[in-house]
Amino acid sequence: MAAATPQGGAAGVVTSLFDAPSSEVIAGALVTRARRRLSQLSDAAVADMLADTVFHERKRLDESRTLSAKDLDYAERIDAAALTLRALVRDQMETALLHIVDAYAREVHNPFSTRTYRFATRILPGALTRLLSASRARDLALRPLQVETDAASRIAIAGPVEQIRALTQTATVILAPTHVSNLDSPLLGYALYAAGLPPFAYGAGLNLFSTPGMSFFMRRLGAYTVDRRKRNALYKETLKDYSIELLRRKCHSLFFPGGTRSRSGRLEARLKKGLLGTGLAAWQENLRDRPNGAAGVSGEVFIVPCTLSIGVVLEAESLIADALADEGKQRYIIMDDEFSEARTVVAFVHQLLRLDARVHVTFGQPLDVTGNPVDAQMRSLDPHGRPIDRIGYVTDRSGAVVEDAQRDHLYTERLARKLCDAYRRDFVVQSTHLAAWAAWEALRAHHPGLDVYRLVRLAPDQKEVPRAEVEALIARALEQLGDHPRTGPATPGRILDEAVTLFANFHRVRALEITGPQNNQVRLAGELTLYYRNRLDGFRLGAASA
Repeated sequence: MAAATPQGGAAGVVTSLFDAPSSEVIAGALVTRARRRLSQLSDAAVADMLADTVFHERKRLDESRTLSAKDLDYAERIDAAALTLRALVRDQMETALLHIVDAYAREVHNPFSTRTYRFATRILPGALTRLLSASRARDLALRPLQVETDAASRIAIAGPVEQIRALTQTATVILAPTHVSNLDSPLLGYALYAAGLPPFAYGAGLNLFSTPGMSFFMRRLGAYTVDRRKRNALYKETLKDYSIELLRRKCHSLFFPGGTRSRSGRLEARLKKGLLGTGLAAWQENLRDRPNGAAGVSGEVFIVPCTLSIGVVLEAESLIADALADEGKQRYIIMDDEFSEARTVVAFVHQLLRLDARVHVTFGQPLDVTGNPVDAQMRSLDPHGRPIDRIGYVTDRSGAVVEDAQRDHLYTERLARKLCDAYRRDFVVQSTHLAAWAAWEALRAHHPGLDVYRLVRLAPDQKEVPRAEVEALIARALEQLGDHPRTGPATPGRILDEAVTLFANFHRVRALEITGPQNNQVRLAGELTLYYRNRLDGFRLGAASA
């Protein structure tokens, strides 16, 4: 796939669709959706939903160290809702639930600003280039306002961008990327700009809005607020309804279908189906609006997989520690994320300035909402490349849309599998991944009786393996990868040397280090090496013991 070059006109591709609904309009739409859903529930089911909401919200508020003005408003609404549970009068319970939905909707929605978007896209390429190419903080201080045009030398963009650009002009597109790091959002923002694509709406954790400067831009550049502390069913349904509403209003959306950043370092193999299924729901609603189910591109919804490959990851140490401790879920929802305070953002930037490695953003072949590939004419294709009628998947002989939750679940499962296939196919293997995989497999061969937890806790001198074995395993991996996308040096020795240099320049703990009197040994860092090794998990490379 050819690399994309910045189009330069993306700042002008701001659709009026984003100039868009106010909080009042969105809140009204989501309340209407919630009212329709509640009307289909029994009295007991409505009471159960209200009890679930009251329980989880009171628990969240009790656990909060400080309460914001919004939290105090929630507390009043929750107390009022709890009173209706005593009488169990359906109308009162529904009204209480709808009041809570209204509050959720107003918190989630942030009005997009065309003016802010155009300003951001003017400064983004130069700012991001300096962040990725400066060798030390002093470089940035010496040229704070200089705009460079060499971002393409640091960020490689590939894939069928012309086809995707055409889709965004006539249909609604969901971008479904892998999630590696907190760097993903600015990288994807640049990639969309460089590919000449319009802005996309995307969900961002509430904690990421705690820094005033970041919050100002995020609220105006398409980010909607997701509070992961809210774990009740009503909130989750409100988020899904919000996503459907955006797609119905032809707002392109970005989901991280894996949910959080990959804690283990592995490529996503199991995806969350909730938001992913909203594409299918929005498409079917669009079909219902058409006379007799007639086809028309304006209501189409397509999914574009996007695979990120980064040589080194800022949060790798804490991510793999969470994964090994089986605390990923809990860590994900607490409020001490790396970006939650200004000083952590500054620290991130200073470390990032030392990075000297290419980042790869690969757009995959577009898919329809059931997982079929889509060609340049927006036709869905079967496994043999023949056009098929996707509308027939959800309609009867008369062309009317048939509701079938089980069928829709299976379609979304199929779409998730196709996305995971695309991630593996499009992932660009880098020297850090190859070297870490080979070193870990060599270590495993030297300690065949130890599981992964014991391997990471070996003493430093026990985590050394012969360099010759590591290079031999790199050579084996290169042979098995064949023509799979890869970047970096061509020979095993140079691949290992480049990886060691990158790890030394970026991480406090070196994932790999050359040791021994004749530099003939490789020492592993344990957990950190495992993180980078896991990037190639699922590629079925031959292990040392094979």
